[in-house]
Amino acid sequence: MNGTDIEMARIAGGTVTLHDARRKQRWSVELEPFEIGVFAVTEEQAAELLGLPSTHPRRPVTGVSWLRAVRFCNAASEWEGLDPAYSFDGEDVTWHVDADGFRLPTEAEWEFACRAGSTGAHYGPLAEVAWTSADGLSAPADVGGRLPNLNGLFDTLGNAWEWCWDLLDPARYDDYRVFRGGGFADDAWSVRASTRRGGPPRSTHEDVGLRLARGSFDAEGAAQGWSLAADRERADVTGPLPPGWTPRR
Repeated sequence: MNGTDIEMARIAGGTVTLHDARRKQRWSVELEPFEIGVFAVTEEQAAELLGLPSTHPRRPVTGVSWLRAVRFCNAASEWEGLDPAYSFDGEDVTWHVDADGFRLPTEAEWEFACRAGSTGAHYGPLAEVAWTSADGLSAPADVGGRLPNLNGLFDTLGNAWEWCWDLLDPARYDDYRVFRGGGFADDAWSVRASTRRGGPPRSTHEDVGLRLARGSFDAEGAAQGWSLAADRERADVTGPLPPGWTPRR
C-alpha cells in the first residue's frame, strides 16, 4: 500500500448469520460478491484525500465521524474516476446501491469478510491476529502488523473499530451507526467477529476508523443485508417499552 493506493480484496458471495443481542434475534443474509479493503484507511490516505493531519501515516485513521467516513468514500471514488456511492441532503445520506464507487461495507459484508469462513469469535489466535488491550498500546498500531485472515485482510479484529453503513438500533438509538471489530484498548470479549457497537453519525472516537468496500447491485434502497424498509420497520416501536429507556423517535 502506497499513498492513496487502495488495495482491495475480492470476496465471493456466501451466507452469514447476524445476531442482535437486544432483540434476541438471529438472521441469515445471502451476499453477492463484493470487494473490501485489505487494510483500514490510513492517516496518509485521509490526509491526501480529505486534508486531515497525518502524524503517523501508516496507522489507521481514527477520530473520523461516520459522516466524514462516507465523504471519504466519495472522495476516493472521485479520485479513481468512479461513480460516488452517496448523495447528501444536509446530514441525510442516500446510498445509491447501483453505483460502482467506494462505500462503507454493510455489517453483513463486514462480518462475512472478517470471519473468512471461521465460525468462532476470532479467525485465529487473538495475540497473532489482533492488537488489543493485552498489548498495552496507547494508540493504534501501523496497519498490517498482525497476521491476516484467510481473505488476506489485516486488522479486521482489534487495532481500530470500523464504521459500517447500517443503523445500530433505530428504535432505541435513532440515527446511531454501527462500528465493528474492536480496538487497541479493548479486551478479548469485545474483539470478536460478532460484536456490534455504534455511535451518532457526527461523533468521533479515538479508536474508530473505516475500511472501504465496493460493489454495485441492481436494486434500489436495499443491498447486502440492508434495506431502507427494514430500517423503518425496526424504528417503529409497538407495545410496552423495555425498562429504562425511551425511543428517540
